[in-house]
Amino acid sequence: MSTELHTVENSWGLEPLLDVTELAAYLGVPVSTVYEWRTRGTGPRAYRFGKHLKFAVSDVRIWVEAAARRLVSREAVTPWDANA
Repeated sequence: MSTELHTVENSWGLEPLLDVTELAAYLGVPVSTVYEWRTRGTGPRAYRFGKHLKFAVSDVRIWVEAAARRLVSREAVTPWDANA
């Protein structure tokens, strides 16, 4: 996956889209994990074009940032704080 491809706007002025394989590679997870997230409704927003799934870079960025916030908020509550 070329980083330049996904950070530079294309000649049509449209936002870059990632396919499932590119998203999995970017996140460092198996393709099956991306499909599992989709089935559970926990992954980034996807768009279907015929039989192809595409993910807007901005949606992936929002999803990653939200996941990071959830992780930080979970870490803020330690087991000994939960009973306080």
